Amino acid sequence: MAYAPPALRSIAFALLLVAAGAHADAPAAKIDTVDLSFQKFRLDNGLTVVVHEDHKAPVVNVAVWYHIGSADEPAGKTGFAHLFEHLMFSGSEHHKEGYFKPFEQVGATDQNGTTHNDRTNYFETVPTTALDLALWMESDRMGHLLGAIGQKELDTQRGVVQNEKRQDENEPYGRVNENIQANAFPANHPYHHDTIGSMKDLDAASLADVKQWFHDHYGAANTTLVLAGDITPATAREKAQKYFGDIAAGPPVARQQPWVFVRDKSTRGEMVDQVAQVRLYREWNVPQTGAPEVQPLALAAAVLGGGKTSRLYQRLVYQDKIADGVEVEIEPFALAGMFELQVDVKRGVDPAKVEAAVADEWAKFLKDGPTDDELARARIRAHAGFVRGVEKVSSQARVLAEGQVYRDDPVAYKSDFAALDAATPASVLETARKWLAHGDYTLLVKPGTPDPASDEAEATGLAAADGAPKPVLPPPHEYKTTPSDLDRTSGVPQVTSFPELTFPKLQHGKLKNGIEVVFAERHNIPVVQFRLLFDAGYAADQGHKLGTASFTAGMLDEGTEKLDSIQIAQRKDRLGAMLGAGCDLDTCSVGLNALKSQLEPSLALFADVVQHPAFRADDIARVRGQWLAGIAQEKTDPTSLALRTLPPLVYGAGHAYAIPFTGTGTEAAIKSLEAADMQRFVRDWLRPDNARFVVVGDTTLDEVIAQLDGVFGAWQAPQTPLPKKNLAAVTAAKAARVYLMDRPGSQQSVIIAGNLAPSTLAPNHLEIGTMDKAFGGLFTSRLNMNLREDKHWAYGAFSFLGNALGPRLFLMYAPVQTDKTAESARELLAEARGVIDAKPLTSAEIAKVKVSDVRALPGQYESSSAVLGTLQNIVVYHRPDDYVQTYKHRVEAQKDTDVEAAAKQVIHPDALTWVVIGDRKQIEAPLRALKLGTFEVLDADGRPVAASK
Repeated sequence: MAYAPPALRSIAFALLLVAAGAHADAPAAKIDTVDLSFQKFRLDNGLTVVVHEDHKAPVVNVAVWYHIGSADEPAGKTGFAHLFEHLMFSGSEHHKEGYFKPFEQVGATDQNGTTHNDRTNYFETVPTTALDLALWMESDRMGHLLGAIGQKELDTQRGVVQNEKRQDENEPYGRVNENIQANAFPANHPYHHDTIGSMKDLDAASLADVKQWFHDHYGAANTTLVLAGDITPATAREKAQKYFGDIAAGPPVARQQPWVFVRDKSTRGEMVDQVAQVRLYREWNVPQTGAPEVQPLALAAAVLGGGKTSRLYQRLVYQDKIADGVEVEIEPFALAGMFELQVDVKRGVDPAKVEAAVADEWAKFLKDGPTDDELARARIRAHAGFVRGVEKVSSQARVLAEGQVYRDDPVAYKSDFAALDAATPASVLETARKWLAHGDYTLLVKPGTPDPASDEAEATGLAAADGAPKPVLPPPHEYKTTPSDLDRTSGVPQVTSFPELTFPKLQHGKLKNGIEVVFAERHNIPVVQFRLLFDAGYAADQGHKLGTASFTAGMLDEGTEKLDSIQIAQRKDRLGAMLGAGCDLDTCSVGLNALKSQLEPSLALFADVVQHPAFRADDIARVRGQWLAGIAQEKTDPTSLALRTLPPLVYGAGHAYAIPFTGTGTEAAIKSLEAADMQRFVRDWLRPDNARFVVVGDTTLDEVIAQLDGVFGAWQAPQTPLPKKNLAAVTAAKAARVYLMDRPGSQQSVIIAGNLAPSTLAPNHLEIGTMDKAFGGLFTSRLNMNLREDKHWAYGAFSFLGNALGPRLFLMYAPVQTDKTAESARELLAEARGVIDAKPLTSAEIAKVKVSDVRALPGQYESSSAVLGTLQNIVVYHRPDDYVQTYKHRVEAQKDTDVEAAAKQVIHPDALTWVVIGDRKQIEAPLRALKLGTFEVLDADGRPVAASK
C-alpha cells in the first residue's frame, strides 16, 4: 500500500490497430478487437457493482474504489486520505489482525491499496474459491472498521506513512511533484498539495479526526466494487448483496467540481537536490479526464516527446546533443489535467540552451502541427499498448473502475479511443494552440545539497485565487440497507478447496541451424512474445571492460547495416511492436512482443537487429553519453549505489560476479568502449550456437518454427570457440565488515547487508526460498513486521535471494529513518542471529509460506509475460518441462527441519558485509558504537576515504 504518484493515464483500448497512413515502410493495416464486456448494477444502499467475465484462469480480481482522495482534504489535513488507506490495512472489528495474513494464506496476488488525487482503492486477485474471503474482508473494513482503530494503530501507520514520505523524497528528484503541484494550482485548489501530505499535518492527525474522515466518506453509496475474472453476473450480484447489502450508504459526499485554472503567464522555480544532472520540467494546466481536448493533447504529447521518434528527442538528443532524455506526457485527473515536459540536461550544457531549443521546437509545432504519419504511429502505440495491458484481470478491473468512478461509464475508454482515432492534424494543432501556448511553470532541478528552508518557501507555491467552484452534493436519494444473516462473529470464511493450476504444456522444436525453441501456446490476446536467450550476462564481462555486455545489448536496436536508429524506432511504432535487448547476471536476451497481425514484418525487424548490428560511431557516442549519465544517476540513488558497491566486496577480485549488479559497468570502462569491443562480444557470445528461443502466444509450434526458420534459419556461428565464464565457488568472508557511504542531508539511511548463498541450481533451492520468504520475503515476514509494523522505522524491510548460476547473494534491505539507523542495523542483526539460533522458524511460519506459494499458482500465470519468464527460468536453470505442474507437490513435501537447516546454510550473521548509505555526520558514531565488524568509509566509487575527525 503505497502512495501512487501521478502517472500517465492510459488512453484506452478496444481496437488494436488503426491504419498507419500512406508510407513506404508502413505494413498493411489490420484492426484487431478486444472488448471488455460488463454488467453494472446498484444495491439498495447505493453500492455500484461492475462485473466483467474472463474465465481464462480460476481467479477473480476484487477492486474496491472509494470516490475520495487527497483533493477532498480540507486545509490542515493534507495526507488524510492516504493515511486512512494505511489504517484500513490494520484490521477490522471482526478481524483485528493485519489485513495481509488471510490473503497470504489463500495465495492472493496483485494485492495492494493506493491513494490518488480523486480516489482511494484496494484490490487483490484471489483464487475463485477464495472470493468469499476477499468480499468478507473488504466489506468488514467498509462497514465495521472504527471499532478496530485506536491510538496505537494510528501511531503505527502514521510512522509508516512518514517513512514512506521520507523514502520517496530521499530518491533523486523525489520532491519535484510536490513543488510542481504547488506552483501549478493555487492554494485553494484541491490539487495544490500532493497526496502524501505534509509531516506537520500528519503529526497533527488525531484519532477523532481520522474517525470523522471515515464516517464522512467511506459509505457504500460513495463506493464502486468491480469484480473481474472467473465469475458470472448472477454470482456477483448474490455475493455483493450478501456481504455489502447491510452496510449503510453513508452521508452524501459533496463532489469537487472541475477547475482547470488556466494560467495566463509563465512562472519559474529552482530546486537543489542530490542529483547527478540538471533536469528541466515545464507544466501546463489542461482539461480534466473525459474532456474532448484530452485525446488531441495526448497525441500532441506523443509527437512532441513520446520516444526516440518524437520531435524533441530528435532535436535535443540526436541533433543538438544537449540532452540525455526527453519525455512529454499528459496526466488527466478528475478536476484538471497536467501536461508536462521533462528533459535531462547533458552534464556541462547550459540549461538555457536546452530551454531555447525546446522553445524553438514548441513554436514550430504550434505553427504547423503534426503530420498524418506522426499521429498514425502514436495511435498504433496507444492501441497496441492497451491490448497488452489488459490481459490480466487486475488491469481489466482498473480500467472499468476508472471509467465508472470518474465518468459513470465503465467503458469510457471506448469514447476515448473514438476521440483519439478521430483526431486530425488540424484538430490537434488547434487544441495545442489553445492550451500549450502560454501559462507554463518551469522548474529547474540542480545538483547540490538540499536546503530545507528554501524548499519550504518554494513549496508554498501559488496564493489562493478567485473562481473556485463549490463542491456539489449529489441529488437526494433514499437508500436503504438490506438485513443480512451473515454471522461475522465467526470470523473470516474458511477456504477449504482451491482450483488446480492451468499451465500450458511445453512444446519443443529446432531451427535448421540447430537453435532450440521452447514454446507455450496461449490465445488470450492477439500477441506473440519471443525471447532469444544467450548464455552470457554481466558475468561475460569478466576479463573485459565492465558494462560491455549490457552496453552491447543496448546497442543492438540502435542501427543495423540497412536501418539507422530512427528507422528502427519508426518501424516498431508502425508495427505496434516492442523490441529490445538487455542482460542480467547470467543471460543476455533480445525480446520481441509482436501483434499477431503484424508478426511477419516484426520478426524480420527482430532478425535484422540480432544478426546485423552496425555499431555506428555516432550512435555509440550518443548512447555512451546517456549511459554515463545513468551511472552518475545510480550514484545519487541510495539503493542503486548500494547494489553497485556491495557485490565486488562480497565476491572479491577475480570472480565474474564481482561487479556492480546494476550491470552498467564503470565510467572508465564505458568511456573506453569501442565498436570493436562490441563486435567482439557479439562474435563471442551473441551467436546461434549459444542461443535458445522461448516463445509464448497466439500461434502454433509449426507456425513458429516456420517463421523463425525464415529469418534465423541461415544464421551460422563463427569459427571461434565459445568462451567459458568463471562461476567458481568463492571463499566467503570470515568476519563482518561495515562500509559507510556518505549522503549528506539524507532523510533516510539505506541499509543492505549480505553474504554468499548457494546457487539457484542447489538441490534445496525450494527450501532456501521458503526460508527467505518467511524471514524477509513476505509482507508478514519477520523483518517487515519488526521494522515496519512494530517499530515503524521503515516503510518496508525485506530480504532477497537473486537467481544466479554461480554462488548468489543473500541480502537484507531496509531504508530507515536517519535517527534510527544504528537501532535498525541492530534489529536486523538480531533477527539474523535469531533465525539460525535462538528463534528458528516455526512450523506455522513455514506452513504459511508453503500454502501461499501453492495457492498463488493460479493467479501467477494470467499473463503471457509471466509464462515467458517461467519458460526462461526452466531453460536457464535446467528444470524439467513439468516444473510448474509438479511445483505444488514439491513445495508441500518440504520438511520443516530442511527449511530450518537452510537458514543456517544461507544466513551468516557474524560474516555479513554491511553497506550503509546516509548522512555520515548523523549516523557514523552510532554505527561504530555497535561494533558490528571492521568499519570503513567509502566514496561513491567504492574507494576508502579518510576517517572523520
